[in-house]
Amino acid sequence: MLDLKFIRDHPDDVREALVKLNETAPIDEILELDARRRELLAEADALKHRRNLVSKQIGRMKEKDHRLIEEMREVGARIKGLDGKLGLVEEELQQLLLLVPNMPDESVPVGRDESENVLVRSVGEPRQFDFEPLPHWDLGPTLDIIDFERGVKVSGTRFYILKGLGARLQRAAITWMLDVHLKEHGYIEVYPPFLVHSKCLVGTGNLPKFADNLYRYEPDDLWMIPTAEVPVTNLHRDEILPVGSLPIKYVSYTTCFRREQMSAGRDTRGIKRGHQFDKVEMVRFVEPETSAEHLEELVSNAERIAELLEIPHRVVEMCTGDLAFSALKKYDVEMWAPGVQEWLEVSSCSNFGAFQARRASIRYRPEQGAKPRFVHTLNGSGLGLPRVMIAIMENYQQADGSIVIPEVLRPYVDGLELISSVA
Repeated sequence: MLDLKFIRDHPDDVREALVKLNETAPIDEILELDARRRELLAEADALKHRRNLVSKQIGRMKEKDHRLIEEMREVGARIKGLDGKLGLVEEELQQLLLLVPNMPDESVPVGRDESENVLVRSVGEPRQFDFEPLPHWDLGPTLDIIDFERGVKVSGTRFYILKGLGARLQRAAITWMLDVHLKEHGYIEVYPPFLVHSKCLVGTGNLPKFADNLYRYEPDDLWMIPTAEVPVTNLHRDEILPVGSLPIKYVSYTTCFRREQMSAGRDTRGIKRGHQFDKVEMVRFVEPETSAEHLEELVSNAERIAELLEIPHRVVEMCTGDLAFSALKKYDVEMWAPGVQEWLEVSSCSNFGAFQARRASIRYRPEQGAKPRFVHTLNGSGLGLPRVMIAIMENYQQADGSIVIPEVLRPYVDGLELISSVA
């Protein structure tokens, strides 16, 4: 969340940022509650000061002044009442602060929506086919590696089955991506729970704003994770990280669950959008002065996967109107999919600044004896399935409908080079 003092001192800057973000937030209500909170604090503190002085005075008396004693009882009752009011105001204020998005970094391009995102770079040339490339929703069933009908039969719309070499190829891709991030990029692997408490989702900014997009088991206050970012970021919730411990770099594979709210007729075919999908996620905890540099490095880590797969990709910077709620700066890495004729987002890399750390109370000591500071958190997909699967199938397809397995993945499938109808 944003620092309350920042909102109090720079309300016009916050309002201006909200316009750029195409967002709304209860800034006026926050300022009113903050003023009321400070009034109650001042009144309660004044009464507590008087009670302390009078209590010392009474303690020195040889004969007790019953008038003063009765007055202090009344003062105590007033203090209790003020503390009760203060607690309610602070609770309401906290809930309203959770609705305020992060402030965009000054370097973020101003734009209305995704149409004004900025292309940073393109890497690789799309393959030129001497046949009409098929979309994955035709390739998969023909090769018997995707079963849409049985996925719907088992769980309903937006579910599918990977089977045979389809399931094996995805498992190979996940293991290979983890290995790249561990061996080349120096991450620590984490395998977290897929269910988390609500306070974890509050910490990352998913709650309360995006509750409708999440699956929940209410009796135990457990939520199915929308991304590994949630449990991994909360590994250090309510902690003060010791001197010299930063940066911390985690990589994690999880299944993710989201109640996709999709427009009618948009992305209704194939496996691009689903309620359940797999993803490899990178999460970093860093010192504030280094977070901009770490974001660029995070993007580079995501791009490395696309480069090794030899699939054309591009990097796009989000403008203010398309910036995520918790991010102060964000890039997408997109792979080209020739069958669907679309650039598919396979990674979103975000710098959250202190936004998540303030919500989750994650701090560090810059040096011995120093006052704790909030860390900066970052995350990025490294990469997300199943869009990587779409890109592999469609870029590596052959005229006969078979799919060549990328060279980097072959050691993970016992050297197999081709997925064909006779495999």
